Amino acid sequence: MKRATNWDPALYEARHSFVWQFGQDLLELLDPKPGERILDLGCGPGHLTEKISQSGAQVVGIDSSPEMIGQARQNYPALHFVLADAAQMQFHEEFDAVFSNAALHWMLEADAVADGISRALKRGSRLIVELGGKGNIRIVERAIERVLASYLPGGLPSKRTFFPSVGEYASILERHGLEVRAAHLFDRATKLEGPNGMEDWLRQFSWYYFEPIPATQQESAMLAVIDELRPALLGSEGWFADYRRLRIQAVKV
Repeated sequence: MKRATNWDPALYEARHSFVWQFGQDLLELLDPKPGERILDLGCGPGHLTEKISQSGAQVVGIDSSPEMIGQARQNYPALHFVLADAAQMQFHEEFDAVFSNAALHWMLEADAVADGISRALKRGSRLIVELGGKGNIRIVERAIERVLASYLPGGLPSKRTFFPSVGEYASILERHGLEVRAAHLFDRATKLEGPNGMEDWLRQFSWYYFEPIPATQQESAMLAVIDELRPALLGSEGWFADYRRLRIQAVKV
């Protein structure tokens, strides 16, 4: 499977800590208990995996990025991290919960992932997830589309993200034996770190749009996108991303 993006763990750690920090209140919904076995799906550099482990739960972190798994193992050498594609997971009724923060929208084989989650969970066990929802980064993506049309007359590369509605994702989960108990789609304008926040964000999360542009023009294209975004997303406190999040609680039935 083609990878959604090539992750830069150093940039992620330095400028995008908000990703895992916003996930901490999701842990309250997870409410891990001592002795439970929990799968952290799309664990990234492992910060939330470690938070789960503090409860006394036995946690396994899984990610398809070698760079992120390498960083997680360096950050938390005592924890167990697995390099694997979520669409090809081989777990069978091993977990009391599956947890995922800001990762499922990168997993385009959503049905295969849902099937893997269902197989990994024991019957009656829970799924607690948050991902980008319908309308996520709409302003950013429209600016990219407008600006890059002149750089890529043959068309932009295919999107590598899936931002579903409540109904879309609930239907996927329920096809695979996961009963949705609660779902919430909400806006969360998110402050980006530093004066170059939007540039850092584009390099980390949307650079694949720029890769087909000749190398000598990539920087000018990115700066043009940033200029296009300035009126909408640069405020007195700095840069913001127009995030919309989808939070779901489900149970394996």
